[in-house]
Amino acid sequence: MGHPRDNYNNSIGLDGSGGEGLSRVVTFGGNNAGAGNIHTLSAVPSSDPRTMRNTDGIDGNEGSPPDQGAREKNEKSKLKNVDITEHLLTLDEVCIKFSVKTNASNPQESFGLSTGQAAELLATNGPNTLTPPKKKSSFQKFMVCLSSLFNLMLVAAGVLQYVLLGIDFKDNKINASITPISTLFIAAYWLYCTYPSIYMGAILIAVAFINAGVEWYQQRKSENTLAALLKMIPAKTHAIREGKLDTVEAAGLVAGDVVFLRMGDKIPADCYVFSASDLKVDNSSLTGESEPQERQAGNTMRNPLEATNMVFSGTLVISGEAYAIVVRTGDNTVLGQIAGMTAGEEKAQSPLNHEIAMYVRIIASVAIFTGAVFFIAGMCLYKDFPFAINFAIGTFVAWVPEGLPATVTMLLTIAAKRMAAENVLVKDLQGVETLGAITLLATDKTGTLTRNQMTVTNIWANGRLYSSTRGHNDMGEPITNADASGVREIIAISTLCRSVKFDRTDVPVEKRQLLGDATESGLVRFAGARIGSDFDEMLPRHPKVFEVPFNSANKWMLSVHRLAHAEGPLTLLIKGAPERILRLCATIIHGDAVVPLTDEHRKQYDETYEYMASRGHRVLAFAQLQLGGSEYPEDYVFSKKTQNYPTGGYTFVGLASLEDPPKHGVREAIGRCRSAGIQVMMVTGDHPLTAEAIGRKINLVVGETREGVAKRMGRAVEDVGEDEYDAMVIHGEQISEMTDRDWELVFRKPEVIFARTSPKNKLEIVTRAQAMGHICGVTGDGVNDSPALKKADLGIAMNESGSDVSKEAASMILLDDNFASIVKGIAEGRLIFANLKKSIRYTVTHSTPEVIPQILYIIVPLPPMITPLMILCIDLGFEIMAALTYAWEPPESRNGLMKLPPRKPVTMRSAAQLRAYNARHPPPPLDPETGEPLKQRWPSRVAHTLKAPFTRVWWQDRLEKKEGEILVDGDLLSWSYIEAGLISTISLIVTFFVVIYCRHHISPRQLRLMAKDTSVTYFNKDSPDYTYGGRTFSGSDQFYALNEGRTGIMFSIYILQVFNLFICKARFRLPFGRFMFRNIRTFYGFGCGLLLLVIVTYIPPLNSVFNSSYKSIPLYWLIALGFGGLLLLYATARTLFLRRSRPIKWNNTIQGLHMHPTIWSTRHTTKSIEV
Repeated sequence: MGHPRDNYNNSIGLDGSGGEGLSRVVTFGGNNAGAGNIHTLSAVPSSDPRTMRNTDGIDGNEGSPPDQGAREKNEKSKLKNVDITEHLLTLDEVCIKFSVKTNASNPQESFGLSTGQAAELLATNGPNTLTPPKKKSSFQKFMVCLSSLFNLMLVAAGVLQYVLLGIDFKDNKINASITPISTLFIAAYWLYCTYPSIYMGAILIAVAFINAGVEWYQQRKSENTLAALLKMIPAKTHAIREGKLDTVEAAGLVAGDVVFLRMGDKIPADCYVFSASDLKVDNSSLTGESEPQERQAGNTMRNPLEATNMVFSGTLVISGEAYAIVVRTGDNTVLGQIAGMTAGEEKAQSPLNHEIAMYVRIIASVAIFTGAVFFIAGMCLYKDFPFAINFAIGTFVAWVPEGLPATVTMLLTIAAKRMAAENVLVKDLQGVETLGAITLLATDKTGTLTRNQMTVTNIWANGRLYSSTRGHNDMGEPITNADASGVREIIAISTLCRSVKFDRTDVPVEKRQLLGDATESGLVRFAGARIGSDFDEMLPRHPKVFEVPFNSANKWMLSVHRLAHAEGPLTLLIKGAPERILRLCATIIHGDAVVPLTDEHRKQYDETYEYMASRGHRVLAFAQLQLGGSEYPEDYVFSKKTQNYPTGGYTFVGLASLEDPPKHGVREAIGRCRSAGIQVMMVTGDHPLTAEAIGRKINLVVGETREGVAKRMGRAVEDVGEDEYDAMVIHGEQISEMTDRDWELVFRKPEVIFARTSPKNKLEIVTRAQAMGHICGVTGDGVNDSPALKKADLGIAMNESGSDVSKEAASMILLDDNFASIVKGIAEGRLIFANLKKSIRYTVTHSTPEVIPQILYIIVPLPPMITPLMILCIDLGFEIMAALTYAWEPPESRNGLMKLPPRKPVTMRSAAQLRAYNARHPPPPLDPETGEPLKQRWPSRVAHTLKAPFTRVWWQDRLEKKEGEILVDGDLLSWSYIEAGLISTISLIVTFFVVIYCRHHISPRQLRLMAKDTSVTYFNKDSPDYTYGGRTFSGSDQFYALNEGRTGIMFSIYILQVFNLFICKARFRLPFGRFMFRNIRTFYGFGCGLLLLVIVTYIPPLNSVFNSSYKSIPLYWLIALGFGGLLLLYATARTLFLRRSRPIKWNNTIQGLHMHPTIWSTRHTTKSIEV
């Protein structure tokens, strides 16, 4: 019954005894044979646990089952120096020790600490927070950035310069007269002019360090940003202070606080349990134990980690509830005393990071290969080792986009900030792009799609349908008599068979804050309004003696009360899922009497159930059994383990329906998701009819089901073809019997609802979707959702209504619990992918203009048109500043990105390709001890990598045409390296020749002849004179002519890239219009680039360092402006051509979607029934 996170438990008071009451520290040995074996026992008086730290050691490995696995052993081996002793004390001794007042028999009436006590202890001992774990130092993180492939290549290039100097020191020295312009730069300038290899090597290595520093800074900034965002959701807990149950921040807890723990909570501190009901905790994060551990009042174990009356900070409550006293906080907790426990595991690489890494490896391989080829060519043609080395260095430096890693990190960081502003909190940057790539969204209903505010609408009892609130098309009669047969019993069961807690009892029920599930809260408010002032007296008058809490497996809650009747003192009450309850019943209250349950009664039940569920209401059933006094006397002891209570033969009382209306904006949000090509599925514990009715209100289902088609056409369900219906509603009980073909059919349908599901079912759904190739997002707020949240590519939890367990498992949190925020996040994720692609498209375009001059230098030959230092100035100077402006680039149109299919859509072809890929790449063998995949040693990995290109599988993987869009695709490479790259190259070559010819009267032919003459070196200041056409060019004239041509090249690349910066903004539209200028930071980016270029050109001695010329005049920039216009016209023609040859595949319009405000969606016409 109710939502799967429902928490139907009662606090059963126990005295908490279980130890001898001695205050002492117990030390356990490391090789205990069994649970609780004491190797050493020292009766040392313990100090106050609020200040006591690490006095003795406890090995937490006692009692571990031999088949528990290596992980549990490794985790438990860390549990040392734990100073917990309170588990050996009685409740009274613990209360005295911490000066706290409790009530074991009625724990919710405990007084707890006073506000003054709590404030004083908090000021004395500090907040309940852990000291941050030791992380990698900044130096270590910097070295990781420095060891990236691009940076290592730059360092290697720098080292080669020194190797070159060592091989031929004399030839690497230039004898030139030095006239420094400023004494500040004398040493550096002299070094550059005298020993260029030393200077160049230092610059290349320095650039690697600078590039690593930029990447390190961006990573650090992103870490700080994410840490600040996570502080937006402080952990909270329920504590009793001065007799009032209130929600407080976990950081404000102190030793002695009485806390209330319930299913879904993350335990905020080490606590002594003095009252519990079916409490089970997940200690896997602490001890590695995979099975839930039962906890209760009382203890017989010596080892605190095995004590049944202790729960520990950081572990999770997966069922039941408890009242406990905080005995350790902050660093004094077991978690705080375990070294290395808070260190995180390595994160899997996201699809985007994988694509970027693959691109980096490809470019690096191309750079190394071309560098090696042209080194060999230089040696063969000129037999000059220094020349060939310098040429190879220039070639592969030209290939490498040095600023790309820092650009990607910054783009993702900025996107994470924007998503936080939209109430979408990502725990790591990988979630930013994953949200934009999801193809399937499996969402919970209660609290996610609906408001989680339950209101009782109808009651069916004694054969009559009642209405508690008159509404649109409501057929029930008003409830005028709360003592009517059947109604009275439903109210009594709602009052007694409950686990809801109140913050206070001195005000009417409707004004209280209820701690519990929304379904049960709705029933309690309904019962409280009908009973009035006697409500609080009901439970004390008829106390609970036994309880079986609700869980997602049985889907009902059962309790036994001292409710006397003619046959005995005890009455069993039960409520839950109607079909489950009806199965357990043999009689029914009908006609003011208890009569056998007949087919006629079942028919009335079915009609009423269908009516209630078809309106989208949650339906619960109620039953009772008056226990015979002879078999079940007043002091009878019930047991869950032996199930010594009746499990059938109950009396059916009636049904109650509760309405949980959809949240505002959900209808439109789901409509936008579906319009974006994302398959949205509802996975709920509700009845199929309820789930379908809600689905039709919120755009989840607009088509017909198979049953609906059969009913409309008067045909048998089996005769309806698969292509005749679009919607499916699948009962959770069918999932275990579904075949692979059944799952393929399900995922082909656009509208699917899974009803009456269990946590196991939800996990199976996610696993099957991923096997089909779906990038799967899962939303949830309860404990039962956590396995699926962990398994999904992107788990999305709710902040306000979500349990601590779900938030722990998720990788993204909706701060406002609004499903519509997911749509904003998807749009943001798609935008960041589009902008990353635009940024890379822009950034790598300059590679061709940098590489081709290197090729002309050796093949034509021509003088060195561009130097490695100029390339670095371009790549890490104005290029990176302009590329970063794409982080703020708005979409081309308001909803254009949300009308495109996901970048990796799932089709039958893609699913078949995935299965074939998995068959070619079987998973690695598992370690028999740990169960984890075995990792190859590095020699084996290197050998496998080198051998892979010579295998058929390797080529098959790379040549297979895959569905969807990747970050660096053929279109991007074609534009950047061939089309725009060649136009830019032609522009810089023309500019170079025109500047040298018009300014210095040296023709291209003479440039070639001078460069081809190997007997003498021209274009240096000390070069011999060269006479041509009656003019004599001194070495100085040649040097400055070449530098002025190089300056023209740098400005040509810059101007063409400014045009390209705007062209790359347009993907679907022509590169014209106001949208091109909406990002004001674009102008800041290329403005800063222009300023840098002017500085290195016109300010000495930088112009000498970068081989530029301050004599360059802007007139010759017009050549580049002309080619920029040509590039713009070509891009326009290209776009028009691609529109015809490869039109954009927009998503099909879904007929029947209603995109008006959700408030109207609550109006749902239903048929009337006679009862």
